[in-house]
Amino acid sequence: MGGPLVKPVILIAAVYLILKFVVPNIPGSAPLPSSLIFLYLILTATGIVIFGTLSGESKEAFWGPIQRFLTGEGIGALQAARYAVLLLFPLLVGWQTFGSTAPSDQPPAENRTIHPAPPGEYTGLSNPVPKTPENIMQGKGFYAAFCSPCHGGNFDGKGPAARGFNPPPANFSDPTTIAMLQESYLFWRIKKGGVGLPIEGMPWKSAMPRWEVELPDEWIWKIIMGEYDGAHQSPRTWE
Repeated sequence: MGGPLVKPVILIAAVYLILKFVVPNIPGSAPLPSSLIFLYLILTATGIVIFGTLSGESKEAFWGPIQRFLTGEGIGALQAARYAVLLLFPLLVGWQTFGSTAPSDQPPAENRTIHPAPPGEYTGLSNPVPKTPENIMQGKGFYAAFCSPCHGGNFDGKGPAARGFNPPPANFSDPTTIAMLQESYLFWRIKKGGVGLPIEGMPWKSAMPRWEVELPDEWIWKIIMGEYDGAHQSPRTWE
């Protein structure tokens, strides 16, 4: 049973460990959902089965030990292992069922919030830059230079770099995005970027950079005016 069966088990275990522990530690990556990991394991097992049935010799080498194990052929260690599996499998299923249905004292998982609350110092801020045609046009120019690669020249979230991000860049022309937010909220999000999101913004953090490192506050306020004007939206106000 050594070679033909142990190698596939080692391969499946290696795929699981890589997806579970290595991929999340790659810069810019996020932990993979359990359903996606399970899908990759199924695909790996399917590939192993296909590879093991390419010829008569490989089929016998792969399926022969499994068939002899299931039919009870042989004595000694093989028969003892069969009895062990017959005893442990129902116990494993029962333990898994109990673990999924038993009451738990753990707190419920925190749901992701698309628009998490900003820190108090950003609440209710008003745009100090006068909303003149000149400032709006200048804001659109800054937007074209710094924001349009992701959010698109049409403010629709379909810039040339948009396909590389999950979640995708916001579509400002959609009435459920910036039209529902105050200018102070956009100022916070642009200024602090994805790294400034609170815990409720997890697990899919934004790829927005911290523009406060490169852009002065006045430019950010002008960009906000350009975004609203270009998307044909109006910011939400206290009134």
